Amino acid sequence: MKSDILSRDINRQLTLQEEVERLTARTVPMHMPGHKRGLKPSDALPYDWDITEIEGADDLHDARGILEEAMERASDLWGSRRTWYLVGGSTCGLLAAIRAAAPFGSEIIAARNCHRSVFHAIELGGYKVHWLVPDQDREYEICKAITPQQVDASIKRHPGSAAVVLTSPTYEGVLSDIREISEICTEAGIPLIVDEAHGAHLGLFEAGGFPDGAVKCGADLVVQSLHKTLPSLTQTAVLHLQGNLVEEKEIERQLGIFETSSPSYPLMISIDSCVGLLQNEGAELFGRWKENLDRFYRDTESFGSIQVLDGSGRRRRSKEPSVRDRSKILISFRKGNMRGSRAAQILRSRYGIEVEMSSGMNVLAMTGPGDSEENFTRLFEALRSMDIVLSSSGETDLKKREPLEVPKVRTACSILEAVYHPREMIPLRECSGRICGEYLYAYPPGIPILVPGEYITAPHLKAILRTESDGNRVHHTHSEDRKMIACLEE
Repeated sequence: MKSDILSRDINRQLTLQEEVERLTARTVPMHMPGHKRGLKPSDALPYDWDITEIEGADDLHDARGILEEAMERASDLWGSRRTWYLVGGSTCGLLAAIRAAAPFGSEIIAARNCHRSVFHAIELGGYKVHWLVPDQDREYEICKAITPQQVDASIKRHPGSAAVVLTSPTYEGVLSDIREISEICTEAGIPLIVDEAHGAHLGLFEAGGFPDGAVKCGADLVVQSLHKTLPSLTQTAVLHLQGNLVEEKEIERQLGIFETSSPSYPLMISIDSCVGLLQNEGAELFGRWKENLDRFYRDTESFGSIQVLDGSGRRRRSKEPSVRDRSKILISFRKGNMRGSRAAQILRSRYGIEVEMSSGMNVLAMTGPGDSEENFTRLFEALRSMDIVLSSSGETDLKKREPLEVPKVRTACSILEAVYHPREMIPLRECSGRICGEYLYAYPPGIPILVPGEYITAPHLKAILRTESDGNRVHHTHSEDRKMIACLEE
């Protein structure tokens, strides 16, 4: 096989893996990394592909050869103007995208339910933020979509904003109308940045039945984590560019700041292999994925105490429209009076099923093209058994759960100003009215309950206590005692 690789086949473009194998087959590695492709502590790891920017291997930060070709293949698959590989996950892509679109200290419009990496970009950029706060689905205790009307109104109030930043789909699969929002932003001349970390699969193949993704819907910058829903290694992601509102050179400059200067070739090979697999077998894989999802959603309609938010996002007996990424299976145990953390523990210990997340009364099961029919069947059978038990007697005696009030967002100063202001530790129950001096969030999903510079209110404190009582740890970036909050000194 190696002899075939050593000479290029002029009728077929080599994959990135084949290019790397060709390079390593003919040279003595008097360069990094230190294992020299010979000293291999583990035979299970791809040491043979782990090279550095040697002659012929190209350079991710100045791609003009095999990496440029590989990224063009990814761009062709998603239909973007240009695509960059990311080996620092969606986090580094969001940091670079926001900084490329919005100069330091400028105003931006952002959804308040973004991942904490967006808040870190806001902190580093010293931005003044005009928040878009989504309505809450009181039944499932999740954020609804950011609406085009919200974006349009915010742009009209703040026309000098340098960018709009949204998350779609959310962790739970809720999709905003990116096509209409993109049209609004384009008309205003403001770039739209979409954190689509959970939606790399959207719109790729008609056979999957998924709605179009943010690239097809016209967003200017789209960041996707391939590892979340597609067959690629953890930490692999891509950044897509559309339109002319953000300069390519500035994106590259910011990627040079936020991404490692020594990118992993095994991770980049993983991205290219994922792209190649989808190009060759994507329609078939997505067709099977759809069949499994269709069957699962159809079969779970008979449940009594367990509610599965159906594939379209429309709840039975509800006229309220919603669009969801149906690959995210959101399961509510509210009617069965069971917390999501307890349900997740039962699924793990009794049935050998590890779900993605538990939050409130919900459990989230993430699916992908790698899931077999057996995986879906095991989940269904486990849930059916639990539903029978809960419908007959119930396993808990929880009091009736009252919906939480959505905290109002009021800021005293920017995040950047707050993180450098002197802090003092205040008991949580005495914090109402104080200014928060740290990030508080549950992970997953990584959406901050409070950020530095925000006024702490009673609804915030109730949300913190509810999250903890549900069995989900609230992380503090400064306070080591979870009964305290770091507040700005008065």
